[in-house]
Amino acid sequence: MATILLTGFAPFDGADRNPSADAVDAVAAGYDGLHRLISAVLPVSFAGAAARLRALIAEHDPDAVIATGLAGGSDRVAVERVGVNLMDACIPDDDGEQPVDVPSEPDGPAARFATLPVKRIVGVLEEAGIPVRASLSAGSYVCNHVLYTALGASHPDVPTGFVHLPWTPATAPEDAPSLSEGELARAVRLIVDHAFDPDDLRPGGSIW
Repeated sequence: MATILLTGFAPFDGADRNPSADAVDAVAAGYDGLHRLISAVLPVSFAGAAARLRALIAEHDPDAVIATGLAGGSDRVAVERVGVNLMDACIPDDDGEQPVDVPSEPDGPAARFATLPVKRIVGVLEEAGIPVRASLSAGSYVCNHVLYTALGASHPDVPTGFVHLPWTPATAPEDAPSLSEGELARAVRLIVDHAFDPDDLRPGGSIW
């Protein structure tokens, strides 16, 4: 049985809810899959989210790490390909910190590529009729910092990535694009179910 770490973010910037936390909670509550699922909600804090994520990875030694967050204004799920070594915040985080042109890790590489099978996951969601795209950049706010941190804290063989989710109708500002809560939860569940290469789940595979 493999262990999958799945995270979302707490509400921020005055919002009452965060669709990423709602989707993660929904998937965790109904999870009946083959693996052990560990779920957590991270603070929207550069320091706090990175510290919490590193602690979760150290505690559970997951076989896959899937982080999710909100991309307000997006009309589809975005599976991120690259985390960059940059914190450049357009608004303060929940600690009141607003770094500008600061590296996530001063001695780290300029970028880290997601090891989650991005294109295969995009294909799975497309087949399921869920609006989705592969995204080159996770931005420069806390979501990107979490992706970069997760990739640095995980073993290179551990599928690790970040998925941006749109608003839901109940949380979206007026006229903002959104996807239903059920659709977001279905998307996250499909990502959990397809985090591993099928060959890894066969006898002799890396997590068999």
